[in-house]
Amino acid sequence: HTLDFVLLFMPIESAFGVALHSDQDIFQHAIERNIVIVSPSTLLATLKTVSYIWQQEKANKNSVEIAEEASAMYAKFVGFTEALIEIGKKMDDSKKSYEIAMGRLATGPGNVVKRIENLKGLGLKFTKSIDQKLLDRSADNDLISDEK
Repeated sequence: HTLDFVLLFMPIESAFGVALHSDQDIFQHAIERNIVIVSPSTLLATLKTVSYIWQQEKANKNSVEIAEEASAMYAKFVGFTEALIEIGKKMDDSKKSYEIAMGRLATGPGNVVKRIENLKGLGLKFTKSIDQKLLDRSADNDLISDEK
């Protein structure tokens, strides 16, 4: 966890020129040690370059995070669609089970509603009556069966 580089500011431009004249490899030696030598004439450009690099690094980091978030969101969406499809299948199964039960209760041949009403017709007394809609269903089914 160290700095990538350090700026060495030479405030006197002429002193910087003398140092370069006496050792032409001074830049190379400094770079090898992660030091960037700057003078008053290069300081602003160097700082703007560093700022631009930081912006690019932040944008790259955001891009990676966006990609990770998109991947997680896609996986969650796939799971949601799978669950929704499963709900649809269970609803279809429930509807089929309902239709089978309703057939046995009121619409199928020899259904329970018809048989219970037959008991009532034979003289048994009941305190409650079967819902008229179920009776109508059962009667409608009898008409359809008789027509066949």
